[in-house]
Amino acid sequence: MKLYIKTFGCQMNMYDSARMRDSLHVLGYTDTDSPREADVILINTCHIREKASEKLFSEIGRLVQIKKKEALLIVAGCVVQADGEELLKRAHAVDIAVGPQNYHCLPELITRYNRKKGRTLLADFPAESKFDFLPPHQAHAASCFLAIQEGCDHFCSYCVVPYTRGCEYSRPASEILAEAKSLVQTGAKEIMLLGQNVNGWHGDGAKDLGDLIRMIADIDGLQRIRYTTSYPSEMTDNIITAHRDVPKLMPYIHLPIQSGSNRILKAMNRQYTREEYLDIINRFRAVRPDIAISSDFIVGFPGETDADFQETMDIVRQVGYASSFSFKFSARPGTPASIMKNQIPESVKTERLTELQALLLAQQKQFNLDTVGKTLDVLLIEKGKEKGQISGYTPYLQNAHIVGDLSLLGQIVRVKITGATATSLSGEQVK
Repeated sequence: MKLYIKTFGCQMNMYDSARMRDSLHVLGYTDTDSPREADVILINTCHIREKASEKLFSEIGRLVQIKKKEALLIVAGCVVQADGEELLKRAHAVDIAVGPQNYHCLPELITRYNRKKGRTLLADFPAESKFDFLPPHQAHAASCFLAIQEGCDHFCSYCVVPYTRGCEYSRPASEILAEAKSLVQTGAKEIMLLGQNVNGWHGDGAKDLGDLIRMIADIDGLQRIRYTTSYPSEMTDNIITAHRDVPKLMPYIHLPIQSGSNRILKAMNRQYTREEYLDIINRFRAVRPDIAISSDFIVGFPGETDADFQETMDIVRQVGYASSFSFKFSARPGTPASIMKNQIPESVKTERLTELQALLLAQQKQFNLDTVGKTLDVLLIEKGKEKGQISGYTPYLQNAHIVGDLSLLGQIVRVKITGATATSLSGEQVK
């Protein structure tokens, strides 16, 4: 039996897809890259932005044309949690729809599925943790994701995460450590700790994320630790000093600000000010001067004036980002921001986003150019685009490629950086 998985959205979705794959492997399914030969086709969805939802229906239409008649078509993830009934109304080809808190039920749903009895929708928020019912996670990859926290209690006025992922849940430290050790035993050199509010982790067995990082760093064979995504007001001194004290913790932090205007931050229900955000950045740089900072930005939030937008541009200039993600405000049904007054015209959003992205791209390019001539450790994880090329990531999460033998994949090698663009580095292995 063959399994094909298509994943949309964030890193947490990628992790969820991997865990669903683990569950279905227990049933005897093996992976395929071809939906044409699959017996189960699974689409893991994102609901953060409107275009992400529309991509889902486009993908369903494409798959219906090529899949085997008897193949099961399953849709999982946040779209199901938010609009499961509407999904089944619009997409008649979908056999099973399952929300992100219920994907551990997939083996049972598939085993019991009967087309004659109708399609299945499961989008509850169960009392028990799905992680208690999943098989051991063995990714067999040099760089792996590991979810330690899920959901969010902040209720930003534009965000659907609390409604699709639920309230915050932190996995116990013992469970996280066991999964981390399993990943290392099957080849992981680097682990990325995941959560919608990852630095809000407060599981049993450790005080906060800083303590958890220190515990994970003691695992023999693990060489790199990363974490994402962080919420500014949850950033403790203990987490910040971990970047000074733990050599395995990479000098990179993704810390979304969304807007540089205090007025807009308040309207967004972001529970910090620009001054508090800048103070956090300064505290990071005090303990780790070379740390790379990335962020998220939303332009065109309801009521955003030209002056508000220029405050965002100002904070970008003050911080100097290594990379960033920026978007036009997208009204998501059911969120407070979707019904706010003073919605910004699309043309204004586009103009502001273009200006912001030009500055962010210039900063990213300069950050990469500043590494030319340096020698950095690069974890090589995949073939490059060119013949004989292999690529991976520096400690600062820059994509870097060299010409080298495939036997180097999965290893951390010393690379002298000889060239840079806004999106990648090139270099030569130092032997």
